[in-house]
Amino acid sequence: MLRTPSGGAGNGTATADDRLLSIGAVLNELREEFPEVTISKIRFLEAEGLVEPQRTPSGYRKFTVRDVERLGHILRMQRDHYLPLKVIGEHLDALDRGEPLPLPASSSGESRELIEVGAVDREPPAPLRIGRDELLAATAAEAGELAQWEAYGLVEAGPDGDYDAETVNIAKIVADLGRFGLEPRHLRAVKAAAEREAGLVEQVVAPLRRHRNPQTRTHAEATARELAALSVRLHAALVQSALRVRLF
Repeated sequence: MLRTPSGGAGNGTATADDRLLSIGAVLNELREEFPEVTISKIRFLEAEGLVEPQRTPSGYRKFTVRDVERLGHILRMQRDHYLPLKVIGEHLDALDRGEPLPLPASSSGESRELIEVGAVDREPPAPLRIGRDELLAATAAEAGELAQWEAYGLVEAGPDGDYDAETVNIAKIVADLGRFGLEPRHLRAVKAAAEREAGLVEQVVAPLRRHRNPQTRTHAEATARELAALSVRLHAALVQSALRVRLF
């Protein structure tokens, strides 16, 4: 196991440092400390430009010992400091330039705080809830339209009959689409696709949520948000690509 300190380079021999590892071997190296890591996660970090393995002529990834140490450092920053990938990338770039940036103290109880470097994603405050009349006013919709949205499962009130901020946002988008002639029945496929995407995210994070380590369970929520954002980006890119094909 290549157990390395956070952010430090290993002290192995030249022979050990010259080793090239397959992605499966890297996974085995990391799993003792990061049991939740997957090959997909390593590939994702590569796609985000945080690690750059070599490629064989046939296209297989080959990782150096330094790559494994870098991956370990990235995973620690996610697990212990809850940093988004943008901030982690900035931190790694600074380290590559020989300008180490201080990290926040490891999470423990109520003292956990995120590093203030650029725009750091924070948990939003508890959303305000609004009533039915307020929702109709916010969307400029009629009561009959809202009833249709609810009948098709696009908008749903909470147990108290009020609507949270996320639901208000959905209602506004549905109302805007309606002005182009798209009715709630047309949007059932969009809702079904969203539910399938949410199911895929849940498959990834479910093992993390069941983990005994509370930090890993907390990391599951950050992972879910990150996957949701990527899913939205992919959906938008696919729609734009499909339109481009049909229009041109």
